[in-house]
Amino acid sequence: MMFKYPWVFCLFALYVPLLWWYFKRTKTSTPTLGFSSLRAFENLPRSWKEYLMKFSFLLKLIAIACLIVALARPQTTDSKSSTRIEGTDIVLAIDISGSMASTDFSPNRFEAAKEVAVNFVNQRVNDNLGLVVFAGESLSLMPLTYDRAAVINTLQNVKLGDLNDGTAIGDGIASAINRLVSGKAKSKSIILLTDGTNNAGEVPPSTAAEIAKQKGIKIYTIGVGTNGVIHITDPYGFSTTVLETKIDEESLKSIADQTGGKFFRAKDEKVLQKVFDEIDKLEKTALDVEKYSRVDEAFMPWVLAALCCYALSMLMRYTILRRLP
Repeated sequence: MMFKYPWVFCLFALYVPLLWWYFKRTKTSTPTLGFSSLRAFENLPRSWKEYLMKFSFLLKLIAIACLIVALARPQTTDSKSSTRIEGTDIVLAIDISGSMASTDFSPNRFEAAKEVAVNFVNQRVNDNLGLVVFAGESLSLMPLTYDRAAVINTLQNVKLGDLNDGTAIGDGIASAINRLVSGKAKSKSIILLTDGTNNAGEVPPSTAAEIAKQKGIKIYTIGVGTNGVIHITDPYGFSTTVLETKIDEESLKSIADQTGGKFFRAKDEKVLQKVFDEIDKLEKTALDVEKYSRVDEAFMPWVLAALCCYALSMLMRYTILRRLP
């Protein structure tokens, strides 16, 4: 139990003048009768009403105490815990260019990347997550949010071909930066996943990386797939396109080094999963958080107790303790 207004307990200082007044009144209000000697009355028992009068005053003191506790607003919580969590702001920037349909991953690069990214999002319980996709242009799909289900749902609904084809890595980074600047976490990072070389967009990757560095944002770059000839099958399985791709590792390493991040090379699904696992370990910030769940007011029992004590005291005063017939 906790109290919303604990300073109200200072009212217990009222007990000092109340007790002083009571003992002074008791001495002056006791009826007296003069005798030459009181020895004849020494062994007479005290009246039970005398004890009831003191008990009546005690009931009033208890009523005042219960009222003070009620004014302090006692509250109960289902749970209260002080924990040390680890959280940060992260934006996933995922390449959805045509080459991501290559089948060197199962079923293709894009679907494998989505599956691993979903697992990663599920693990980041305390993070603020966002989502950006890019091809020949970039598109911000999800602002920073703690709603992991919303991020996963949006990610699973992304399809290849939603944007004009190409690989605008710089634009993808710029869109991710725009999302991160509104975040409140001290640690901010971008996870950039691509399988090609920057060949489109308006922002050069080096310029975007410099902006990220100035904003204190780290970029983790992931090169997905194998270099060389790839085979891309259309969604309906009717035709296959043969392309030659090459991941610009030097550029991705430069982006990561410039911002304090790290470059990873993932040539198959298992390595890609290990990459995200490693980023999960690297990108954590410790925070001390107190968690509360459902606060209930608990003052009513104290109010009822005060009323009952006062009512009983008044009942005794006007019945068995009344002074006039």
